[in-house]
This record gives sequence, C-alpha cells and structure tokens, in this order.
Amino acid sequence: MTAGVGNFDSIEGSFDDHYDPYGLSDPADPPADPPAELLAEAAAAFGLLASSARLHLVWALAQGESDVSGLAERVGGALPAISQHLAKLKLGGLVRSRREGRRVVYLVDDPHVVAMVRLMLKQLASREPETGTASVAGRLRGLGA
Repeated sequence: MTAGVGNFDSIEGSFDDHYDPYGLSDPADPPADPPAELLAEAAAAFGLLASSARLHLVWALAQGESDVSGLAERVGGALPAISQHLAKLKLGGLVRSRREGRRVVYLVDDPHVVAMVRLMLKQLASREPETGTASVAGRLRGLGA
C-alpha cells in the first residue's frame, strides 16, 4: 500500500482532533445549527454511501489503492458497474484517482471519510443481535431510506 490512509486502526479518535467550527464535538456546549449548504453537502455524501456496493468500494480503497479490475474482483462486481460507482464517488469527492501508465488507480486519502465509514460499521457490528425483529437495513428500507 502506498498512498491512501491505510489501516482503519490508525485513525481512532481523529474526529475530535480537528478544527470544529460548529462545536459538533462538544456535547456540553450546544452548537449552532450548521448552514443549510453544509447539511445538503453532508446529505449528498451520505447518499453516495447509501449504496452497499459504494460503501464496500470505499472500505476496500481505505485499505489501499487499487485499479478497477482489482476492485471488481474484491467486491464481486462487473467492471462497468464498478467504474460507474467509482465515477460517482470521485465526483462526490470521496475518492480520487491518478493515472499510472495505462492504469487508473483509485484511493481514499481523507481520513475523515475513513473514520466515518469505520465508525458506522463498528457501531452496527457491536450491536446486540435483535431477536424476532427486522434488521436495521430492513427497518430503514421500510422508512424510505
């Protein structure tokens, strides 16, 4: 692995270590509401990650850079579909690419994106299994998410 953020364990706790203009990390001091533009941008980023295929791609790229064929093999998708997902993630600023000869290599180099994905997956994995109820994904789908 060359560029990129590397292993998820290296960014534990990174949210609180960065500039926080809206006081989002201090629960003792109620923050002002973020501007509508920032909320719309966050919603768009979450929308890009709402696809399990794109989420898997971000996860894979956070582990190390890769080209389309390597990603297709890892996540089990067709090359055209993986290329389309990567194009959307790139337009949304969640991944970037660089050319190496004839190959295009993709990577995630924003530790905040990695931390957000890791936090969500860690939180969901740590929940107690619910017996007799629908999964979180099933419940959210029913809500139009």
